[in-house]
Amino acid sequence: MPFWLLAGLAAGLAMDALAVAIGVSIRLRTTTPRQVFRLSFHFGLFQALMPLLGWASGRFAAEFVSSIDHWVAFVLLAFIGGRAIKDALADKDDEERLRSDPTRGMSLVSLSLATSMDAFAVGLSFAMLSVNVWYAAAVIGLITGGLTVLGMLFGGFLGRRFGTVMEIFGGIILIGIGLKVLVDHLMDEGGLF
Repeated sequence: MPFWLLAGLAAGLAMDALAVAIGVSIRLRTTTPRQVFRLSFHFGLFQALMPLLGWASGRFAAEFVSSIDHWVAFVLLAFIGGRAIKDALADKDDEERLRSDPTRGMSLVSLSLATSMDAFAVGLSFAMLSVNVWYAAAVIGLITGGLTVLGMLFGGFLGRRFGTVMEIFGGIILIGIGLKVLVDHLMDEGGLF
C-alpha cells in the first residue's frame, strides 16, 4: 500500500480522535502539555494497537466485535459527553475541574477505546490485503497522535475564549460523534428500524 494511501486511511481513522480531542480540551478550557501528551499518546497508541488486534484475531472476533463496537463507542462517548455537559452547568471552580480531568483514569481509557474501535476492522482487512501491518499501525498511530495534539490546542483556545458555552458544545460534540457512529453502523446493516 503506497504511503499516501495509508496516510489518507490513517487520517480518516483519526477524525473521531480529532473531534473528541477538541471536545475534551474545550471542557478543560486550559490544557497543560501533560494533558496534551496523555491524550495524544493514548489515542495514538490505541489507534495503532487496534489494527494489530484485528489483524491477529481473524474472522470470528471481527464479526463479534463488529456486532457491538458501535454500541460500545456510543455508550462511552454519550456518557462522557453527558458528564461534560453536567459539569459545565454545575459551574465548578478550577480545582474541581482538574479533579474531573478526562485525560486521566478510566475516562482516558474509555475515550481511547471509543475512538479506535473502527481501526480493528481495518486491521482485519490488512491481513487480506497482505499489508505490512506493523508499518501501517505505526503510521496510523503517529498520524492520530499528531491530529490529537492539533485538536487539543484548537479546543483549548475555544474553551478559553468562550468558556461554559463551548464546554457544553464540546459535550454535545461527544454525544453527536457517538450517535453518528451508531446510526452509520445501523444504516450499514440495512436500516435503522
